[in-house]
Amino acid sequence: MTHQSVTVAVTGAGGTGVAKALLAALQRDDRVGHVDLLVSANGRKLVAFEFQTGEDPESVVRALEATSPKVRFLDPDDMAGPVTSGSYPSDMMIILPCAAGVLGRIAHGQSESLVERAADVMLKQRRRLVLCLREAPLNLIHLRNMVAVTEAGATVYPMIPTYYNLPETLAQLRDEFVERVLQFLGLSSTDRYQWDGSDTAARRKHSRGR
Repeated sequence: MTHQSVTVAVTGAGGTGVAKALLAALQRDDRVGHVDLLVSANGRKLVAFEFQTGEDPESVVRALEATSPKVRFLDPDDMAGPVTSGSYPSDMMIILPCAAGVLGRIAHGQSESLVERAADVMLKQRRRLVLCLREAPLNLIHLRNMVAVTEAGATVYPMIPTYYNLPETLAQLRDEFVERVLQFLGLSSTDRYQWDGSDTAARRKHSRGR
């Protein structure tokens, strides 16, 4: 089995609980051999706010439950980190949540931290880069930046939930979004959200509970 190496970045936008769910899925997936975790300074502030914990790296890692041996926490201010090089074997990168400012810097090739540099490397090496933008409403600058990164090879995957599966809790919305992203990346773990032409397993289950 070929093990995937995944880079995950958490930046300063709301919804860090979704990043926690993503990390949990990656940690339990035997197809994933290694995860590099980057949490920007503003990302740490959001984790601390949403989980009511400290902003220090140790507290952030605990809050995100990124405790598996396969996860390595990288300092986003260390511009000599391994993900700065195209020779480093990272198969894909997911920025979740992706702040609009991070989107803009990636779109214009401005690497102010290891997060943007890692994304820049993914683009130049023609590897998979997924930006889960968490912003609304979108202004013209956001839209143009989304076009720029798409033209460069990235995928903009906004943090927009679906509703046709009749979710009843925020956790169900979160888990479905994570599964959709992983399915897009070829790391699907369930078929419960897959449309079969008339319904989905998740919708049938939620319908019976109503």
